[in-house]
Amino acid sequence: MSGATHDYAVTVRWTGAGETGTSSYTSYSRDHEIDLPHKPPLPGSADPAFRGDPARNSPEELFVASLSQCHMLWFLHLAAESGLVVREYTDAATGTMRVESRGEGAFTDVTLHPKVAVDAGELATDEHLAALHHKAHAMCFIARSVNFPVRVEPTPLHVVA
Repeated sequence: MSGATHDYAVTVRWTGAGETGTSSYTSYSRDHEIDLPHKPPLPGSADPAFRGDPARNSPEELFVASLSQCHMLWFLHLAAESGLVVREYTDAATGTMRVESRGEGAFTDVTLHPKVAVDAGELATDEHLAALHHKAHAMCFIARSVNFPVRVEPTPLHVVA
């Protein structure tokens, strides 16, 4: 039996050719736009370490963000299913990428640091949240698609009176 499939389409358009294009490594801007259907363009660039514009989104930042978003959305879904009322959710996610001497690189790990505030009640325990985070991690499409560890290190629960 086959599962459902979902297709995604984006257009990435380089906007940094300037007057000389790629005539040299330093001659062109890494600026680009990411066009998603029915959404405003997302300004992108390379990481500043690779001559990118620090005011724009880098693929590496967006990659870490996608892991964080996926986990959060699954967590909220599972919390609602379990009857736990979440009032706030923030995550200060971090990721490490190693770059080899020839220039190729790979992420070695990402760590999520979710901080959750919930309504008081019998489900408002660190144990219940840990179980929800564990299941959210197991369900996250993005985390299931990467070949490095994605750790979840939640901060202690904050119960709203």
